[in-house]
Formats: sequence, structure tokens, C-alpha cells
Amino acid sequence: MIQDSLGFPIETILVFSGLALAAIIIDLYAHHNDKQISLSNAIVWSLFWIIIALVFALYLYLHHGSAIASLFITGYVLEKALSVDNLFVIMAIFSWFAVPNNYRHRLLYWGVIGAIIFRAIFVVIGTGLLYLGPWMEFVFSILVACTGIMMLKNQDNDQDIKDYSNHFAFRIAKRIFPSYPKIVGHHFLLSQKQLDTELTKPENKNLFDTIPKSNFYATPLFLCIIVIELSDVMFAFDSVPAVIAVSQEPLIVYSAMIFAILGLRTMYFILQAMKQYLVHLGKAVICLLFFIAGKLALNASNHLFGYGIDIYPSTSLYIVLGILALGIIASIIWPEKNKAQ
Repeated sequence: MIQDSLGFPIETILVFSGLALAAIIIDLYAHHNDKQISLSNAIVWSLFWIIIALVFALYLYLHHGSAIASLFITGYVLEKALSVDNLFVIMAIFSWFAVPNNYRHRLLYWGVIGAIIFRAIFVVIGTGLLYLGPWMEFVFSILVACTGIMMLKNQDNDQDIKDYSNHFAFRIAKRIFPSYPKIVGHHFLLSQKQLDTELTKPENKNLFDTIPKSNFYATPLFLCIIVIELSDVMFAFDSVPAVIAVSQEPLIVYSAMIFAILGLRTMYFILQAMKQYLVHLGKAVICLLFFIAGKLALNASNHLFGYGIDIYPSTSLYIVLGILALGIIASIIWPEKNKAQ
């Protein structure tokens, strides 16, 4: 087999790329219109993306052994769990921009495209830093632990809808393009001709003198996706070190993150419906971060000083799944009173 710089045969990279691309094409064909996604539809497509990830895990198991397959599944599950917090942020962004439900899947699609690109950059940088020596494992351990502490501090904060008009990405986007304050279909940008058509409508005549001349005009959907993209970049600073703590192989890290991210669009609609019931899942995610931070610190100590523990990949997987299961079970046994949404 021909090896590449990622340490895996070219065939493995082609299987990952082909499987991900084929699944994306199928998903896009099934969701090419602006129909609102129902809960049952979201569940079916979430299962579809989980099956795709498991197919790749089976390929890794058959061709590279159980340890590599366990690393992939652990990274996949961890990224899925960490994404819950990010999806709650996206819910708040959609609410502030008043994005109709039938357009949210389209915006999530573009958010996923951005995440694929940014994750590639962060994974290359992160895995490259670890080659500087075991001391970098301590640095990553501290980063992951800090993320857990920040999430712990924010646990009791109310899920109020933030005002995103002062968001950095929002202000930058408005400087590039003048904005039109109303949603026009699923358009991100309007041409001058499209804007003129909108302004001829009786209900929009009061906007005629308030919009400066330009070639293109940003709609609320465009401003919303820009805010989502920057929020995801900030989220990547937290999630990438956590997944890299599981495995330092770039292909394992990237494939685990990508298969998890590709299923987030439909997972969003499940979380939207189940948010009030999964009240203790956030606590489980925080425990996961502290476990990963401790695992990385022990691994670094073992490499540097000969005192530490190397936790086997399958053991890590069982611990990650067990912590998440406890979070879900605790939510069922000890539900909290719903806060006003």
C-alpha cells in the first residue's frame, strides 16, 4: 500500500473522502428545497449520518485494527457531545435574527461547509504543535480543562437571546455590504434590481430613503450566517484540542470531526425539540472535558517522567459513552422545571 504523510494508506483517505462526499450529495438531494424539517425526518437523517460514520469505523477496524477504530469512534462521540453547546448557541442566533424554520437547514448547511474548512486548518496546526514534544500535551490539557471550567461557570446562566447587533462579524458584514432589514426568500444577497423590486411593494416604501446605493445588499440571512461562522471558529478553539487529545493522527481527528459535523444539521432539529428534557447533558459534557484533560496530562507525564497512565483507546471509548449515558439517564430521573423560553 502507498503511504501518505498522514500515516495512512491512500486507499483509506479515498474511502473517507468518497463516503463523506456521497453522503453529502444524498443529503443535499433530499433537502434541496426550503421545506421545514420535521422531528421524525430529523431522527431518520441523524441515524443515516451515524450509520455512515459507523461504516467508516468498520472499514478502519477491518484494515487498521480495533485500536484505530476505537480512537475514531471516541473522537466522533466527543465531537458530537461538544457540538451540543454550539447548537444551543446557534438556536439563540436563529431566534435573534428571526430566521423561519424552513430556512434554518439551508443556513446550517453553509455553516457546516465553513466548519469543514476551519476544522482542517485547526487540525493541521494542532497536530503539528504536538510534534514539538510531550510538553505540548500539557498545554492542550490545560486548554481542554479551561474549556470545562468556562462551561461550568456558564451552567447557571439563563438561555436569554443575546443582542447580536454588536457582534464583531455582524459589524464587519454590514461594512462590506449595506443591509436590507427584511428576509427575502432564501437569498443571502440582493442585487440592485432585486432591491428595487422589493422597494416597490407598498409595505416597504418607508425604507426607500434609508438604504445607501450599492451593487449588493445583505439580507438578515447573510448576516446570520456570518455570525454563525465566526461563532463556530470560536467553538473550534475548544473542540479541536479535545479531539486531538484522543488521537494525534490528523486523519483520525479530522474524519471523526467531519462525520460528526455533517450530522449536526439534522441533530439541530432534534435538540430543538428535546432541549428542555436533556437538562443534565451539559454537565456530562463538562465531565467529559475534565476526563480528556486528565487523560492527556497523564499521558504527557508518562512520556516525560515515566510516571503516568496510557489509557487504552477502547477504555477511553467506554468511559466517554458511559459519561454521556449517565447524563441522559440523570435527565430522565431528575428532570428540572422548565424555564420560560
